[in-house]
Amino acid sequence: MTVESANESVNAERFAREGLDTLSRLVETSGPDVSRAAGLIADCVRADGVIQAFGTGHSQALVLELAGRAGGFVPTNRLQVPDLVLFGGDAPSALDDPLLEREPGIAARLYGLAAPRPQDLFVVVSNSGVNNVIVEMALQAKEHGHKLLAITSLAHTRAVPAKHPSGKKLADLADVVLDNAAPRGDALLPLPDGGAVCALSTLTGVMLVQMAVAEAAGQLIASGDRPPVYVSANVPGGFEGNLELEKRYEGRIRRTAS
Repeated sequence: MTVESANESVNAERFAREGLDTLSRLVETSGPDVSRAAGLIADCVRADGVIQAFGTGHSQALVLELAGRAGGFVPTNRLQVPDLVLFGGDAPSALDDPLLEREPGIAARLYGLAAPRPQDLFVVVSNSGVNNVIVEMALQAKEHGHKLLAITSLAHTRAVPAKHPSGKKLADLADVVLDNAAPRGDALLPLPDGGAVCALSTLTGVMLVQMAVAEAAGQLIASGDRPPVYVSANVPGGFEGNLELEKRYEGRIRRTAS
């Protein structure tokens, strides 16, 4: 960070300019990785698999971008810590613990509750890529033979030490990594007296997710497969049509209140 950039005005126009610049660079440079990520997604769908998506904190925004939304693939499942209560029998008070995600074994329990099949693809999202439950979920996926797609910030993950006892980070375990191009700490605009404001990873992460979905749909079409995608429930017949598509994956995907 230069003195000039730190002293530049912090405002909406600057965030828009620098955010769009980052998006433009991302589109220009991420093509090969997006194509590889799309290949994992398309292979999963062809094999009657489910895309199991997991993230914590604000990374859950990208899980929601991938799982169960209009224009997205039907065979998608959102894994989340509240599953311990919704499906695992834990008392709701368990979620009062802000450090619950740091407890060993949480990801293993979430994995078991989801009961994935071997052909399922795991998509794990974390800007830092070092939180314990994130790395544990990635390890679960690999130990059970699943393909793993990671969405993370390589700038951040390379700048911080590993936290998990294995010494691994999310990017170390993934078959394909999509780098969200967010800076260390995620915030884009430096403040004059230190610190920074305006997180970037959600903006760039959404672009990567939708690029991968588009590319995967194209790959499916090219091989003669019809992409199983959701229609908005707020158009006539959408809700009913979606229910019919979901029957193919009954018991394997969850659609709980968000």
